[in-house]
Amino acid sequence: MTDLAEKLFEQALDLPIDDRLMLIDKLIISTNLPTQNDIDQAWAKEVERRCRDIENGTAKLIPGEEVFEKIKKRFSK
Repeated sequence: MTDLAEKLFEQALDLPIDDRLMLIDKLIISTNLPTQNDIDQAWAKEVERRCRDIENGTAKLIPGEEVFEKIKKRFSK
């Protein structure tokens, strides 16, 4: 970490928790990475899609035992 970043970090630690959390949010948003809210919304849409696929019979369902057996075989080498 640069000296400036280290200095900013030390100063940020002196902020009240609410200000630190807002600063964290702003820094994360500035990276253009998905936020937790974006991720939660994407998962909610995916869950809804999968539920619809199950309800209308278009999903290919695989028994859990079969899935775990494949995982066991794949990673027990």
